[in-house]
Amino acid sequence: MVDVRRVKLPGVGVLHTFRTDDGGKVGVITHRSGASDLVAFADYDDSPEAQNTKVTVRLAEDEARTLAELLGGTQITESLSSLEQVPGLSIDWFSVDYEDHIAGQPLGDLGAHGVIGVAVVAVVRNDVTNPAPADDFKVFPGDTLVVAGSPEKVAKAFSFYRTGEIRPKAPADAPTGA
Repeated sequence: MVDVRRVKLPGVGVLHTFRTDDGGKVGVITHRSGASDLVAFADYDDSPEAQNTKVTVRLAEDEARTLAELLGGTQITESLSSLEQVPGLSIDWFSVDYEDHIAGQPLGDLGAHGVIGVAVVAVVRNDVTNPAPADDFKVFPGDTLVVAGSPEKVAKAFSFYRTGEIRPKAPADAPTGA
């Protein structure tokens, strides 16, 4: 596992750094504006001489995954499994097909369609995770939506994504006659 150091940069943002197997030091500065800078040092030395040395660093798979996380593509799909143990919370994956209503459309606001208390926490596209997508995030066939909420509300969201309609679920103990 890669050990990541986090340092707050007042007025700038946050610097995350880690050491590579070949002795290099890689970092990402996440600016308050949302921009990110990739920084690579020749040595794990914090001296000014080392910080001025530019180098190409070959990253191992777990190092590259760590760098991707720092740049914004978190491994949300791998870490959500522990949340599935929370009572009343359902986390489920919706795979978007060509015939689904949501295909080619922005996510939109589910609350405007009557589904309150459910959230799309990520969209996975081509092995890239887009965490906390905005309402205007456009969804395409092949995407996977990671949805969290009560099991009933997640089912309603899936129904809407599939058909464009919310199908109200009648309570199991509701009377059937007038």
